[in-house]
Amino acid sequence: MTLRKIGATCVLGLGLIATTALAEYPERPINMVIPYGPGGATDISARAIAEPLGRAVGKPLVMSNITGAGGATGSVAVQNAKADGYTLLFARVGSHTVNPAMKATLPYTLDDFRFVTVYEINPVACAVRSDSGIETIEDLVAMTESEGTSYSSSGVGSMLHLAAVFVLDEFGVENPLEKATHIPQKGGGEAATAVLNGTVTFICTNTSALAGFVANGQLKPILVTTAEPVAGFDAPTAVDLGKPDLTQLVGWTGIAGPDDLPDDVAAKWGAWMIDAAGDPEFVAQMNALGSVINVMSPEEANSFIQQQYETFRALVDKLGMRVEG
Repeated sequence: MTLRKIGATCVLGLGLIATTALAEYPERPINMVIPYGPGGATDISARAIAEPLGRAVGKPLVMSNITGAGGATGSVAVQNAKADGYTLLFARVGSHTVNPAMKATLPYTLDDFRFVTVYEINPVACAVRSDSGIETIEDLVAMTESEGTSYSSSGVGSMLHLAAVFVLDEFGVENPLEKATHIPQKGGGEAATAVLNGTVTFICTNTSALAGFVANGQLKPILVTTAEPVAGFDAPTAVDLGKPDLTQLVGWTGIAGPDDLPDDVAAKWGAWMIDAAGDPEFVAQMNALGSVINVMSPEEANSFIQQQYETFRALVDKLGMRVEG
């Protein structure tokens, strides 16, 4: 056999081996990074879809909470991971729209990730402790202006951070950054618990993170940032209160990998997510928390996230909330 024929045979053989290996993805468990702590909206969503998603993937999903810096720590872990489809991120509105909009020195940009989908949309609710004496958003505004208040979040640069200030600004509080004290926590669950414990006055976060506290009467919702009422949340909507701009405050959950995630891997995840997110038990569970299941294609997801980023960047500039350090 000539050298040319040997070379051609080797190339063909390598191609067949590569194709075979490619077709076998995934061959082992997949690490799924949750960049926020247990009990928050991201953690709730990720763990709710884990079982139907694992069935669709056909391999175990190893769920890991890698917290810190408003979702940045876990995001960087995925940004720096090998783009082989074995380390993916449950990306969130805070980590991938608010964080980039607020933090000048964030160690990543949206271009550092490839989104395979956004699958969940959920509204924001503002809530106080049930025995706080605050019955309405107007009561909260009056308290903020007269004696000051405090609010919790899942970290500097998170949606919860921006949401509270945005709400106060919309209701006419002058200098909300000075009159309301921001007390960040390690995650959305701890942020809600801080209200329950009396550490802070209020929180504005996704309905999914508050649903349990509201259902058992521990926290009282005083506003939902929607045009229509949210089941389980007996509170006026932003539109009811004449503040339609607050409907811009919406949470979402998606899945992303490093920016050079292969096309075939992204395509498989797109198909798996459609299958998993259609699971009746998952849909019922998330709907009960006020979430809307809406599986976006990679193209739709990237367009949606970019629009969200631009919206929040405009709000950050308006409120002077850009974090330079």
